[in-house]
Amino acid sequence: MASVVVIGAGLTGLTTAYYLKKQGHQVTVIEKSHRAGGVIETHHEQGFTFESGPTTGVLSHPEAGELFAELSGLCRVDIANPDAKVRWIWKDNGWQALPSGLLSAIKTPLFTWGDKFRILGEPWRKPGTNPDESLADLVRRRMGRSFLDYAVNPFVAGVYAGDPERLVTRFALPKLYQLEQTYGSFVKGTIKKRKEPKAPNAHLATREVFSFEGGLDRLVTALIEAIGRERVLTHCGEVAVSAVNEGSCRFRVTGVRHQQPLELSASHVVTTCGAGALPDLLPFVDGSRLQSFVDLHYVPMVQVVLGFRQWRGISLKAFGGLVPEREGRDVLGVLLPSSFLKQRAPQGGALMMVFMGGRRHPVVLSLTDEQVMERTAREVCAMMGLKAFDPDLVRIFRYQHAIPQYEADTGRRLAAVESIQSQYPGLVIGGNLRGGIGMADRIRQGRQMADAITAMGE
Repeated sequence: MASVVVIGAGLTGLTTAYYLKKQGHQVTVIEKSHRAGGVIETHHEQGFTFESGPTTGVLSHPEAGELFAELSGLCRVDIANPDAKVRWIWKDNGWQALPSGLLSAIKTPLFTWGDKFRILGEPWRKPGTNPDESLADLVRRRMGRSFLDYAVNPFVAGVYAGDPERLVTRFALPKLYQLEQTYGSFVKGTIKKRKEPKAPNAHLATREVFSFEGGLDRLVTALIEAIGRERVLTHCGEVAVSAVNEGSCRFRVTGVRHQQPLELSASHVVTTCGAGALPDLLPFVDGSRLQSFVDLHYVPMVQVVLGFRQWRGISLKAFGGLVPEREGRDVLGVLLPSSFLKQRAPQGGALMMVFMGGRRHPVVLSLTDEQVMERTAREVCAMMGLKAFDPDLVRIFRYQHAIPQYEADTGRRLAAVESIQSQYPGLVIGGNLRGGIGMADRIRQGRQMADAITAMGE
């Protein structure tokens, strides 16, 4: 049995701790904030249920489905209704549905006829040879400019709030990269993968959109209950790790909690905090080796939550809408949780989230609340068919370091992770600095880190 300290009580850290405990290890989670959950936080106000962090996840990895099944006695997953399959893209002053099949792909005004015909030749184009090719270059090369402008650009805005010209495909969208590199083509790869043997748990990766009944906080609470509340320590400040190598104790973790000294000994330490915190957290690692973590760029974001007791705009039967950069609007997109999740707004009302910032508008945090609301009112009225902007609920959330960008320096950072972990056995560096930013990505990484520690032994 290993003694493990997990630093960070977000979804990654809690999932890691859950599986470590399940596998028989002694585990303690420490968190600097007053609450566990990281960016996940559910709010219940005036009959609306909303999130100030991620609102949904996608069942893109079977590990997420397995975790939810194991916790089913403590929380109930809420699978989005069919409206979530409808995704809008803004073009020429109106919403257009993203194609969901061959016929709609032919008819859609989102893409040029030239690029629609160009897709027919995609299976015969040679794979790229640059491992650090940007997502934009890949899409232009294989699909055409209009697919970049009106599918990939808004998609990247919705997922990473990023710039496809900067994001490196093999890190940001590794499954897409592997389709080309393994099978030579997106089309051929998609067809061949359907015919390949699947892992026994592959059916759990349904690609369905999920939340939890009552909000994502229910998942956090369930994980804490399963780990044991006494093992999740919040209010931990000035945390630092020392490499001591005293018998089975390889590390000592010190800090301050409730104005009292905190000291823990461990055979293994797992970090799941933001990349920028690692130099102070791991002072025994040479600073030059941690520079790539400091250099990781997180984009700023502003999220505006709007609740309407009576909705008087356009029909909202969709997951939401994304705005391509070339359309020149002030928002990245709009999410419509009350359209596809249970009990998010009063009957006849609507709950929506408006997103601004990212790589596209990096100065968004300099705007005052009044300026944010002025832009929000203008865009929501124009795009959602409102004659008057009169929400019953308004909440503004600001994030200086919202989403990490997997750009050209990512390879150097991943190499540093491997090098440092190799030099200091028992140290595991996780979190969204690698391995994906989605909730299912975080769950999968937590499971993998726990499994790796079990495989190491004491």
